[in-house]
Amino acid sequence: MRIAYERRGSGTPLVLIHGIGHHWRAWEPVLDRLAESHDVIAIDLPGFGCSPVPDGGMPDGMGPTVALLRRWLAREGLDRPHVAGNSLGGAIALELAAAGLAASATAFAPAGFWRRWHVAYALTVLNTLRWGTMLPSPLVRAHLSARTGRSLAFGMLMRHPGRLTAERATADALAMRDAPGFRPVARTAAAYRYRGTPTVPVTVAWGDRDRILLPAQAATARRALPHATHITLPHCGHVPMSDNPTLVTTTILSTTTTAL
Repeated sequence: MRIAYERRGSGTPLVLIHGIGHHWRAWEPVLDRLAESHDVIAIDLPGFGCSPVPDGGMPDGMGPTVALLRRWLAREGLDRPHVAGNSLGGAIALELAAAGLAASATAFAPAGFWRRWHVAYALTVLNTLRWGTMLPSPLVRAHLSARTGRSLAFGMLMRHPGRLTAERATADALAMRDAPGFRPVARTAAAYRYRGTPTVPVTVAWGDRDRILLPAQAATARRALPHATHITLPHCGHVPMSDNPTLVTTTILSTTTTAL
């Protein structure tokens, strides 16, 4: 099992986990800020980015995914790191916290607090976005070289897609297109609901302009996790790290500091 990652900084470990179809660069806008306080490890989940599909195939659901990450954390000597995640990664962060594998968890628009139609809607949007990346790579790069192209391609994911550079937008688009883990993870998503009960500090944060996992799901998260800190991220979409890096950094550091 090989998990690719980007590592920066020093201090207590902080593992960052991206959403479906993304890669570690989802966290690029906040990496250096977080690295001022933590040893930050931004991973590519198995089947995404530069992490290959495990030898036995993609994990079949959340339980096997958490078990795989448990083994990886042990192998890397990461004993109960802080974790933060977005979307799918947010759900994984909460599951790691509930399993006693994390010192704290910060979840941005985590999966698992949805109704059936929420899942169908989110997957329809994400699959549509992925189909839009299926053009030949030179055409993808040409389309995303223009600010208007980036706004069209990423407008459902973030409030301010024009802030992406052409290089970053192209890398994100190709990561979604080329991820062998996308379809297997999408297939198991509909059956997943978060039911854990973490005892460590937890923050759940939701962008009020999220167009993938709609902000109404934050109310479900509040009921399911009454002892967590719940915050709204104003003017942020589904990937708030790009929309407001300062607020995302502050949110994570407020959570990790609480656990110290």
